[in-house]
Amino acid sequence: MSGEAAAPDSGVAAAPRGAALAADAVSAGYGGRAVVHAVSVHVDPGEVVSVVGPNGSGKSTLLKALVGVVTALSGRVLLDGRDVTNWSPEVAARSGVGYVPQVDDVFAPLTVRENLEMGGYLLPTRVVPGRMARVLEVFPRLGQMLGRRASRLSGGERKMLAIGRVLMLEPRAFILDEPTANLAPALARAMLDEHVRQLSRTGASVLVVEQRARAVLAVSDRTYVMTGGRCQLEGTPAELISSPEFVETFLGGGRARPALVGDE
Repeated sequence: MSGEAAAPDSGVAAAPRGAALAADAVSAGYGGRAVVHAVSVHVDPGEVVSVVGPNGSGKSTLLKALVGVVTALSGRVLLDGRDVTNWSPEVAARSGVGYVPQVDDVFAPLTVRENLEMGGYLLPTRVVPGRMARVLEVFPRLGQMLGRRASRLSGGERKMLAIGRVLMLEPRAFILDEPTANLAPALARAMLDEHVRQLSRTGASVLVVEQRARAVLAVSDRTYVMTGGRCQLEGTPAELISSPEFVETFLGGGRARPALVGDE
């Protein structure tokens, strides 16, 4: 698209061919009741695509529907064009999708080494040391604390471990739910700039839900904006920032300052 950010009639256009991961008009929720309504997003190989919006807009529910944690009530989830709607989380992992939830993202009683080994549980035993070595090349700080329990890590270290654990399987697509939650502003920017962007440089697709709108726009190729369980805007960061509607409502350009404006 060009010019200004699009305001789709229903969930944004369906995924184009070639998208590694896509939701095609997905509705999802709890107890048979939808909280996400006909949302379509797609992520191409090597892209960072973000989803922003106020608290309660359905962002995390959408991610959970992509990996089978929450039931998709209608629509399709596509991986490399293959319909994988309502797959189980284990099938998602085996198929090349790495999911990092906002909470319960590591095994707190286990050491860093043990967490990484758990991340490679689907791998042949002989492969695990080599994979771990590659993860430590991406997150060298973890190599200095392999014997430390995850419960003793700082917030930033814990999130590095969570992503590193998923990286053990070398997924083709990463789904990250609030990777900067509970991090100080400087650590949050470093997490996005240094680590989230780095994942896409490997050729993987990265879909990230993030509450810090300004910070995630800086590392995104494209961004979707959700409110009320629906996708309301979509565009590149430059397109969204040129949209008065987006700036006024989501970047604090006027009186409305919803919860996502958390970028110090």
